[in-house]
Amino acid sequence: MTGKIPEEVIHQIRESNDITDVISDYVQLKKQGRNYFGLCPFHGESTPSFSVSPEKQIYHCFGCGAGGNVYSFLMDIENISFTEATSRLAKRAGIPLQFHTDETPKTSIPNDFEKMLSAHELLTKFYHHLLINTKEGQEALEYLFTRGFTKELIEKFEIGWSLPHWDFATRFLQKRGFSAQLMEKAGLSIRSEKDEGYFDRFRGRIMFPLHDSKGKVVAFSARSLNNEQPKYLNSPETPLFNKSELLYNFHRARPLVRKDQQFILLEGFADVITADQAGVHNAIATMGTSLTDRHVQAIKRVTDQVIICYDGDSAGIQASFRAATLLSEQGLKLRIAALPDKLDPDDYIKLNGAEKFKNEIIGASLTFMAFKMLYYRQNKNLQDEGDKLQYIEEILVEISKLRNAVERDHYLRLLADEFSLSLEALKFEQKQIYFAEKKRQPLQFQTPQKIVYPRTESKLYPAFHTAERRLIAHMLKDGDIAYKVRELLNGETFNLDEHQAIFTYLLGYYEKGNEANSSDFINEIPDVNLRQVVTNIEMMVINDEISDQELSDYIKEVLKHQKVLKIKEKMKEEKEAERQKDYAKAAKIAMEILQIRKTF
Repeated sequence: MTGKIPEEVIHQIRESNDITDVISDYVQLKKQGRNYFGLCPFHGESTPSFSVSPEKQIYHCFGCGAGGNVYSFLMDIENISFTEATSRLAKRAGIPLQFHTDETPKTSIPNDFEKMLSAHELLTKFYHHLLINTKEGQEALEYLFTRGFTKELIEKFEIGWSLPHWDFATRFLQKRGFSAQLMEKAGLSIRSEKDEGYFDRFRGRIMFPLHDSKGKVVAFSARSLNNEQPKYLNSPETPLFNKSELLYNFHRARPLVRKDQQFILLEGFADVITADQAGVHNAIATMGTSLTDRHVQAIKRVTDQVIICYDGDSAGIQASFRAATLLSEQGLKLRIAALPDKLDPDDYIKLNGAEKFKNEIIGASLTFMAFKMLYYRQNKNLQDEGDKLQYIEEILVEISKLRNAVERDHYLRLLADEFSLSLEALKFEQKQIYFAEKKRQPLQFQTPQKIVYPRTESKLYPAFHTAERRLIAHMLKDGDIAYKVRELLNGETFNLDEHQAIFTYLLGYYEKGNEANSSDFINEIPDVNLRQVVTNIEMMVINDEISDQELSDYIKEVLKHQKVLKIKEKMKEEKEAERQKDYAKAAKIAMEILQIRKTF
């Protein structure tokens, strides 16, 4: 499994990469007792069931069963080989890694999928080279400079230039072994309706690579240079690219969110680049689509705090309200940064500077309720009695949804002060609305809010099964116990094949002279299912030490089950003997059953 990388180097790399730190780059973790919990990145869920043990350096999901150590996590989340995972972790820890292998690193990525990724990566570098280093890209480069882009910014976001030739990129890729049919599937080429040929999708445009959550280029957004239409041309949806899932700059912003604890959600990728230049590096954006549940789930795995900063025009305000509602329904804490004078973030920063944007827009963001009080004013004349009463009723409905009594009181007082109304009258009306809405929509108006606890193992096992799990748990802690168990079993085996396999691997692990370390031991197990069983068992809460009596009791349960199975088998034989009227044989079998029962 480890190729030619020495075992001691694998151990050193693992010891130098705390699993909690590594997983925190992908999942928002919160401490609960000794462990950390979060939403599992390997399956969709709303209740955290993904547990990380910093003490044991392992993870386990009680929902889907995924589990392992820091190596297996990186392999699974990034779809990479053990060798590649080792290389990345070594780089992360600053450990020089030199090894030779004749094996091609294996991944679980389908061949066509991998080729499409390679084609995007190759074109990204080629387009960037054309922009930075050639005469053909000079006009586009100067245009970007006039728009405030620096060379550092162009380098960071890998911006490029596609030549205005009909099929240059298509032929460029074909010469490097990529079929035109596959490039059409990847969204890079278009098949001609007139003949059997193919031509480039992107021609004579400034190219912005779009990365998935793992940092792989999966699509492009291409801007016209001389106001050709459309102004922006995006890749179509492909096996690589789904605009309902992709968040621009997510892969760069995610590690920074561990420090800032929040994403800044913008409306377009151009705003993200400008915000980055202004020093806001944790910004992300959707790609020409409204925020979706899939976007929210990706955000929620990393943090539960978001600041929305969409355009300040009417469409932007409407989009802010929709996004905020979706985020709020998913339980995220959010604020809205309101831009004045119908400006977008890009325009605001260019007019007012980076510091004002950070301090007076992002730093002065509003709570969702405060934003609603502005939102419902739209298209209303509050000097008109009808509009004013409608506005007050709409705000009272929103206040009724607040679960915190102090918040409700705060906004009721604001409403009373603004319109010179009796606070008592507003409170009475708000309660009337609350009870009416609770009857109509009981799920939306539950109070107090139910606390969501992390989901942990609650499955009940038969006695022998529990005994085997507890024996393995103690053997993982202490090699001497593993040898005691072998002695007490006296040649017998565990009842479950998976437990016996783990026991066999564990004995082999200790016989190599290894110390008890479940995270290291997992590397010795080639089977994914067995690794998941080990991490599941390791998440059990057991005493630090086990008495001889407790050990003996567990062994008795293991052996007792084997005897129970033997008795059941003998009872079938006894019935068969009686059916055949062989009463002597039946009596003999009955005596054998009696003898087995005496050994319980």
